[in-house]
Amino acid sequence: MSESELTVRLAPSVGSFDAEQWNALGGNRNPFVSHEFLTALEESGSVGPGTGWEPVPIAIMDGEDRLLAAMPAYAKGHSQGEYVFDHAWADALERAGGRYYPKLQIAAPFTPANGPRLLLSDESLAPHILKGAEAVCLQNNLSSAHATFIEPTQLHLFEDAGWLMRSDIQFHWENREYASFEDFLGELSSRKRKNLKKERAAAQEGVDIVRLSGADIRPEHWDAFWIFYQDTGARKWGTPYLTRDAFTLFGERMADRIVLVLALMDGGPIAGALNFAGDEALYGRYWGCTRDKRFLHFELCYYQAIDIAIERGLKRVEAGAQGGHKLARGYEPVKTWSAHWIADPGFRRAIADYLERERAGVATDQIYLDERTPFRKG
Repeated sequence: MSESELTVRLAPSVGSFDAEQWNALGGNRNPFVSHEFLTALEESGSVGPGTGWEPVPIAIMDGEDRLLAAMPAYAKGHSQGEYVFDHAWADALERAGGRYYPKLQIAAPFTPANGPRLLLSDESLAPHILKGAEAVCLQNNLSSAHATFIEPTQLHLFEDAGWLMRSDIQFHWENREYASFEDFLGELSSRKRKNLKKERAAAQEGVDIVRLSGADIRPEHWDAFWIFYQDTGARKWGTPYLTRDAFTLFGERMADRIVLVLALMDGGPIAGALNFAGDEALYGRYWGCTRDKRFLHFELCYYQAIDIAIERGLKRVEAGAQGGHKLARGYEPVKTWSAHWIADPGFRRAIADYLERERAGVATDQIYLDERTPFRKG
């Protein structure tokens, strides 16, 4: 097909595209770019009017109006819910007399998990859809475009297009073909192994821990988890990003890709952790509790996730943003990447200089953290 038969299109929502066509481009292997997840955010009001996340997905269509490439994109009026912090950039441009917002965000909203940011039927379409994103910025006076938590296999697509690359560190657990949690413990130093066993025993004492997936997740379970989520959200970022309806839609549309871990005491749930499963990874997303219990957070969010990944034969657990405490529990430092296109040439040069210095610091941090993993040395 010639390029003249292709059309780059800006759409009002992911829901305006056929689900089967969208998922055929890659949405099936990563839960957070799936049609089901992204439309649940739209239909629940978690993104859209009043949220600062206006859906503006960009797509390439052929002459028969078939979807050949797409990117989940949002016009942003703030930098909340991104987990790649650019507040200092916004402040610098504003002080220089420019305007940072609105900007274009290419991401899975509120989700610091690696995934494809370009959904492609053919990799040769990547330059065209990225040019489309740049054109959207220029035509609508947006200062910049930002693709966050890009899966490593797609980094070269952004680099080849001349976008600025930025790195950071998360903590992931890697499955080295373990047959059980005990196999994993056997790789740790003696002291760390004893500490983990003590933490698990203390966390499990007096509670029943259940894992629910598919049809086993019922409305009352979502009601309980909503309470947990609100409590954590109110303490961490003020206002929770997701609405209650979002969880209902997740349960209706993708429950088979969800593992909800609940801690029960006296027959009722006191804490929970929500995980999504992809083809290769388990993604820990949300946690909360109504009763404090020592080490329960580590058990539900980290150790149960390891158990699940081993049982399902998944390659890794991505446990979300931040959290140096994950290091002592077998989660290792891994680089994450974002890509940035800046419209103003002078501002772009300043950002490029900043990123070069920042990358050196991130590299030093990773060396430091790599030396402090709990695994046996030698």
